[in-house]
Amino acid sequence: MAVTNIIKLSKFEGSKRIDAEFYQPKYFFLLNKLKNSGVVPLKKVAKPIRRKFQPKEDEFFDYIEIAEVDLSTGAFNISKILGKDAPDRAQWIVKKGDILVSTVRPIRNAIVLINKNQETLVCSSGFCVLHPKNIPSEYLFLYLKNDFIAYLLDRYTTTTEYPAVSWNDILNIPVYLGDDESFRKNISNFIQKVFRLLKTSESLYSQAESLLLEKLKLNVFKPKYKLFYTANLSKAFGHHRIDAEYFQPCYDDLIKYLGNKFETVPLKKFILNFQKGIEVGSKSYQKEGKPFIRVSNLSIHGLVEKDQKYIDDKLYQNLRDIYEPKIGDFLLTKDATPGIAYVTKEPTKGIIASGILKLNIDENEIYKEYLALCVNLMIGKMQIERDGGGSVITHWRPEQIKNLHSVYKIGCCSLTKYV
Repeated sequence: MAVTNIIKLSKFEGSKRIDAEFYQPKYFFLLNKLKNSGVVPLKKVAKPIRRKFQPKEDEFFDYIEIAEVDLSTGAFNISKILGKDAPDRAQWIVKKGDILVSTVRPIRNAIVLINKNQETLVCSSGFCVLHPKNIPSEYLFLYLKNDFIAYLLDRYTTTTEYPAVSWNDILNIPVYLGDDESFRKNISNFIQKVFRLLKTSESLYSQAESLLLEKLKLNVFKPKYKLFYTANLSKAFGHHRIDAEYFQPCYDDLIKYLGNKFETVPLKKFILNFQKGIEVGSKSYQKEGKPFIRVSNLSIHGLVEKDQKYIDDKLYQNLRDIYEPKIGDFLLTKDATPGIAYVTKEPTKGIIASGILKLNIDENEIYKEYLALCVNLMIGKMQIERDGGGSVITHWRPEQIKNLHSVYKIGCCSLTKYV
């Protein structure tokens, strides 16, 4: 059904836009809701910051790229880059209290709060850098992460070869400030607590990694990659592989190293059954709805909103009984980035894609959290690196997954409290 909306010529002249999409009724409905709540333009409570970065060829700097931002938490990975290798988009120096807002589509909800001092921290030119005035940074960070902000930014996007919004568009976003300063302060305190909990979570997981590596003596194991080596023809036929990398001795060295000290057993000893996800096809993707969880949306710490795709509620209801993760499900990626293991901690409304397996693990034999840790660490990574095949997209086949070796019975109870 066609949607019509009549706009006065004066509004055309004010916005300098004549494309029909800009004047969709849904945007006016949202803007009126915000206006009635009492809002001010973002430029009233934050100022744009342009600290131009000039790389020095022989010095390293820390770099934030939009694609490395966790869209659910705002956490980000940092790349350490030598000045002479600086990408052209490494443009702005950022400091504590700054807020970074993605200007590019489709990564519209990449919002970052810089909550600690760090020398030579630089962000991509795809970010607008803001610094709040007279309101807590944490409050503005949370406000900008709301879905309706991404919705408004979609409205301002210019329909060019490189869809983006301008800094000026961002500075004119309506911001709700609440009744008084205490409202904003309370929210700020909650966000500070969230960041502390995230930091504690990462620290505990790191402790679990260190404890396991130390227990297995892998903290002193250094794989030695050889430039040349030999393999029996029978071994090549047995594995149906003739690529030289597969027979790199360091992979066998790992299993032998562990086997001399501990009992290693294949994963199939612990798998009661497993269910592969489903591929709904890109034609089923929606701008909103229930999450379609792909490999890029799974990390060792849980689900992340990285280029999140959605499906409509009807399709979700048809698939949820089989393909929706439940609390305690052992999720394992098998394609593209194989070997990411995670045990679901909370209810998840969404459907897993075909690149993810949902395993039923026999906990009478092994703790799921411990097993996930084994897969995510060197024990699993080196084996998966060896098994991975595929000219364009790496695939990890079910029979290879079942034969992945992990270390069995090393007093792993002490590890589960960290994971």
